Amino acid sequence: MSSVNMNSLMAARNAILNQNNALQDIASKSANLSGIGQGPQTGKTSGIGGVESSGAPGGAFAAQLTDAIQEVNRLQVTAKDNMTAYQMGETNDVAAVMLSKHKASIGFESTLQARNKLLSAYKDIMNMPV
Repeated sequence: MSSVNMNSLMAARNAILNQNNALQDIASKSANLSGIGQGPQTGKTSGIGGVESSGAPGGAFAAQLTDAIQEVNRLQVTAKDNMTAYQMGETNDVAAVMLSKHKASIGFESTLQARNKLLSAYKDIMNMPV
């Protein structure tokens, strides 16, 4: 059995903690609904965090959701590129390849769970009596 390299293990731990912090920041920004209301004199609806959205209501939420999905896509592309580079012999850093695969996996799983929660909330709202 080979011994575990503590530096790579700590780097993986720190990367996971950073990803977790980023996800918590996104969740706290989307949960902060105190900034929603009418703009001062423009008649525009102010979105999350005071961002003005003149066209579609919930524009800030849609932008954050789009950004989160693009980030998950970027993580998946990076993982694929790293795995291809390892298979082609361009790199021999297995830890970096596995770390990028796990980052992509965690990002996809969190996106999937958020989608499931949104669908559940939608179903609950649609089943409410009027």
